[in-house]
Amino acid sequence: MSLKSWVLAIVAYGLALTPLIASAQPRVELTIGMYRIVAEVAADEPSRERGLMFRQHLGANEGMVFVFPVAGRQCMWMKNTPIALSVAFLDEAGRILNVEEMAPLTLDSHCAAAPARYALEMPGGWFRERGIGPGTRIEGLEALK
Repeated sequence: MSLKSWVLAIVAYGLALTPLIASAQPRVELTIGMYRIVAEVAADEPSRERGLMFRQHLGANEGMVFVFPVAGRQCMWMKNTPIALSVAFLDEAGRILNVEEMAPLTLDSHCAAAPARYALEMPGGWFRERGIGPGTRIEGLEALK
């Protein structure tokens, strides 16, 4: 096999592993009333920046929880994210401040209505379809402190 063939094979192998690497994030189980969520945890700057970029699919009760060092005006966008997402911004106690719908592959900013310590991204429409909105408390975040 030529050097060029080896390089192409290694690159192809690396691209094939990208979804596996992306999903190797730590996970936490969260609950909202009767709903159970398995969320990947983005608790450091690189994982928060990467978020759910390049994902082609997210399970019905799967998401990503972003943990910020301090509560503040947090904003999200959909750069390089080809699936529609809903984001709930949460205060220090895990109560939903507001929920925003985010269109795929856009750079529009979606921001917390008040200082947020967490953001939970779920498949598009997830919160609306379940009647979950501001004031609802998400359980399980205490494992992330």
